Amino acid sequence: MNDTTAQLELRPLPVPVDLRGPGAMDFNEMTRVRNLVYREIAGDDDDSVRPEELLPHYRPTPDETRYLWLAVWAGRLVGRAGLDIPHEDGSDTAFWFIELLREVHGRGIGAAALQLIEQTALAHDRHALQSYVQHPERTGERLPAPTGHGEVPLDRAARFLLGHGYRLEQIYRKSVLDLASAAATVDAHLLRATEAASGYRVVSWTAPTPTEYVDGYAWLKSRMSTDAPAAALDVDEEIWDAARLARHDARYVDAAQTLLVTAAQHIETGRLAAFTELMIGADRTRATHQHDTLVAAAHRGHRLGMLVKCAALVAWRGIAPASPRVITYNAEENRPMLDINEAIGFAAVSYEGAWQKRVTDGGADTSGSSARTGS
Repeated sequence: MNDTTAQLELRPLPVPVDLRGPGAMDFNEMTRVRNLVYREIAGDDDDSVRPEELLPHYRPTPDETRYLWLAVWAGRLVGRAGLDIPHEDGSDTAFWFIELLREVHGRGIGAAALQLIEQTALAHDRHALQSYVQHPERTGERLPAPTGHGEVPLDRAARFLLGHGYRLEQIYRKSVLDLASAAATVDAHLLRATEAASGYRVVSWTAPTPTEYVDGYAWLKSRMSTDAPAAALDVDEEIWDAARLARHDARYVDAAQTLLVTAAQHIETGRLAAFTELMIGADRTRATHQHDTLVAAAHRGHRLGMLVKCAALVAWRGIAPASPRVITYNAEENRPMLDINEAIGFAAVSYEGAWQKRVTDGGADTSGSSARTGS
């Protein structure tokens, strides 16, 4: 028996019903360690959450099967691993993460967790395994994306993934906007975008979604899986309906998080043509997170991306006036959205790699990246 086998336990964590009953202690400790890992990676607490904020996002839904394991080393929780199995028709994908405290790196914990993850994915007949990994800036050798857009440091995480047969497919830029210093710029861009988008009006709401916008918002959410740049990653086309959107909204409401959706509505048809999302937890002095942003293909060329982003930032002043900054992620090849962000004042701070491996029952398919199933 080797040292890793002797000291490591990868223990499944059933998601508790609430934070007062069985499993709550483990979930609380998992959240604490998760936050420490994120602090070690990014050097700040912008991604920290409270257990009561995280729990609603882990409750079971018909949209996916989710596995969560605690990494216990010598009797102490030192990290976690997770696997999401989407329920889209014909899906061949699965998404995973491994998060460990720096003090236990190099002990074989990640390799053992990845073996468990891949075995579980194969048991669900999933072969395109993907992971999104933060690569903080550092000096030294670099690894370029095969898209020709961006590069990440050849750091410990990158070497681990390469060593286990994963291929870097795409790079996301993490950008931050200082809300106070950008205010005048946002106002100016909103004025110009409003003039350019004369056939559209801005509408907005906080979750849950009002009935009159459910169909349009659900349709735009479904387009995120097909219209956003995805390089050579296998992508499932997601189907969103009113029930799925209600489950999505309920996670934020139950977590006491504020999700603001700002959309552009085509005046002639009444259809929603673009949207963006801003989110913050109950502590509105913390960082704001920008989630999905999309302009429907048929409505591009009217500055709708700039319109909804700036309109959202202006509205946000009345929702979270003490929030100091907004954090967002964009594919490096998504130049139209990066142009908008840069014009507003977002600055790049680090990068995230989208990694993929195709596996078979006999192990990894070493033929390279797979053909993408979406657009």
